[in-house]
Amino acid sequence: MTDEVAAMTSNRPYLLRALNEWINDNGMTPHLLVDAVREGVQVPASVVKEGRVVLNIAPRAVAHLAMDNREVRFMARFGGVSQSIVVPVTAVMAIYAQETGQGMMLPEDGAVLPDESPDPTTGPDAGGEPPKRSHLRVIK
Repeated sequence: MTDEVAAMTSNRPYLLRALNEWINDNGMTPHLLVDAVREGVQVPASVVKEGRVVLNIAPRAVAHLAMDNREVRFMARFGGVSQSIVVPVTAVMAIYAQETGQGMMLPEDGAVLPDESPDPTTGPDAGGEPPKRSHLRVIK
């Protein structure tokens, strides 16, 4: 065994797919809150308000929905005109059910990318600040 911890990929695309399925399974309408000024976002400029856009991704509202680990893609109609929409996963701020508001604000991605390494000057072994304690607790 080695003491080295493997870097994990981002959990954002997995959370998006799971929450989209959960919202749809409950008969609700999934909406994405998107940071429209992020690089790679392709949405009609007319729907962007204050740098953000809310997109309805319900099966009845879009065609060819594809959610992979890098982006969300689909066809949607705006003003009666079908358009291709592309949203990088990093630009999605939240996914929620329109009817109830239930869903999740997505935190900034903390995954270590393959070309990055954790800062060795922090942490308990480096003499820097100790890592923050988790806010999660076990409930029996």
